[in-house]
Amino acid sequence: MSGTLYLGTSGFAYKEWKGPFYPETLRDREMLGYFADRFRSVEINYTFRRQPSETTLETWKQQTPEAFRFALKAHQRITHTLRLRDADDSVSFFLDRVKVLGERLGPILFQCPPSLKFDRGLIEAFAAYLPPTARYAMEFRDPSWEEAKPILAGQGIAWCTAETDESSGGEPVFEPFGYLRLRKEAYTHEDIKAWAEWIGPALDEDRDIYVYFKHEDKGAGLIFAEQLAAMVGSP
Repeated sequence: MSGTLYLGTSGFAYKEWKGPFYPETLRDREMLGYFADRFRSVEINYTFRRQPSETTLETWKQQTPEAFRFALKAHQRITHTLRLRDADDSVSFFLDRVKVLGERLGPILFQCPPSLKFDRGLIEAFAAYLPPTARYAMEFRDPSWEEAKPILAGQGIAWCTAETDESSGGEPVFEPFGYLRLRKEAYTHEDIKAWAEWIGPALDEDRDIYVYFKHEDKGAGLIFAEQLAAMVGSP
C-alpha cells in the first residue's frame, strides 16, 4: 500500500460522543487530542460559516501529531455568495489564514450550492487561480457538473464523491487523490466492504484518499470509520 488513507469524521467536538467514544470525564479541550490519537484526519465544517482565528488554528496544530490532517470546508462567501465568480481575493484571504496549520493542512473542500449549474468558463477560471500551496476538492450537487471532471483532473483538483441516503454519488474518482463524504445514516458490513474494495486498489496505485463519515449523536460514524480502516488494512 503506497497511498495514505486519511480517515475520520466530519467534526470532532460533540458532547454527545462522551460515553460512546470519548471518556465521560474527558474535558472538551482534550477532545481533539483524543480523536487524533485514533484517527488520521478530520473534516472541519465550522470554517464554512466563520473564518477561523489564528489562535484556534495554532491550538489545533499543537494538539495533533505531525501526520494528522485537517480538511477544511471553504468559507461560504466563496461558494455561496460569490458562487465561485471573481472569488480570487476571498480565496487568497482564506488560504492566508489557514496556512497557520502548516503541514497539517489537508484538502480545502469547495462545497457548491445545489442551484449552481455547470459553467465551463466559470470553473476553468476558478480552477486556474488556485495556487499550488494546498490540495483542493470540489463538491457539486447538480448533475450537470459531471462535465467538469476532466477540467478538475487537468488542474490537479479532486472530485468529491458524496454518498447520501438519497444518492450513491456515482463512481468515485481517485485522480489526483480521493475525497469521499460518506453521509448515509447507517452502513452495513457489506456497504463498508464495497467501499474498501474501491479504496484498497486506489491506495495500491499510490493515491491518497480522504474519507469522512457523517456526524450523528450516537457516534456510529466513528464505528464505521474503524470498520473501514480494518477492512482496508490501514492503521
